[in-house]
Amino acid sequence: MILDRTRVRASFARAASSYDQAAVLQRTVADQLLDRFQWVVIDPCRVLDVGTGTGYSLPQLRRRFRKAEVIGVDSAPAMLAVARARRGLWRKSPLVAADGERLPLAGAGIDVIYSNLALQWMDPVVAFQEFRRVLRPGGLFAFSTFGPDTLMELREAWAAVDDRPHVHPFVDMHDLGDILVRTGFVDPVLDVDRYTLTYEKAADALRDLKRIGAHNAVTGRFSGLTGKTSFQRFVDAYETRRRDGRLPLTYEVVYGQAWCGTASNDNIVRVSPSAIGGRRRR
Repeated sequence: MILDRTRVRASFARAASSYDQAAVLQRTVADQLLDRFQWVVIDPCRVLDVGTGTGYSLPQLRRRFRKAEVIGVDSAPAMLAVARARRGLWRKSPLVAADGERLPLAGAGIDVIYSNLALQWMDPVVAFQEFRRVLRPGGLFAFSTFGPDTLMELREAWAAVDDRPHVHPFVDMHDLGDILVRTGFVDPVLDVDRYTLTYEKAADALRDLKRIGAHNAVTGRFSGLTGKTSFQRFVDAYETRRRDGRLPLTYEVVYGQAWCGTASNDNIVRVSPSAIGGRRRR
């Protein structure tokens, strides 16, 4: 999966002003991910929020880790501009415009990396390698991202129209666990939750995705305009999913955490049972 970085940044730049109004699910998942820190014993000095967007999680990270410097990183400067406009936020949390796969940070200087629903816009192998580089040995990586059943209704509806990829692909939980181990993380724990949003019309679902900047950014995607006939065929196929007067849209959310290994761990792999089987909840 090779992503078009320019398209990713441009999509989120256009969505910066509408993101907070539409990102209901993103805030819900952030709250769930933040709540999981209560089960972790760690007293960090520096916390990095990768993919901070408009900065929703920064105040909560500061409250959770009161002694730590909390830094926000995002590849879209327009998103950070919205974060800076929030009263007092920029004075308490440095905001850095940078790609999560190429962090402008020295090695082994971060104690906790937190990333909420941003990994789907990165190459996980490259990102995990970079996160391990900047984490101190024994540091914590906590994240959420979307799994392959995300937007499955849209994917299946478009499949009734043509065989081109219209929906962004997402990495399976088990593959993420394997990548964590291969890139030097230890004791990975992953589980999956599902969320379903409902809409009155297909256009409403597509509008919400546009408002949060969620576009298919894979290199080689079909970039032409969709004709009226094809779009109507998509809508008709999506309508077969209607239940109780509403159209569903599924999000499969993968939650994960792992610890940064040391040089002595490079040839010794420890995998928790959760990384093998996962825990699926509905």
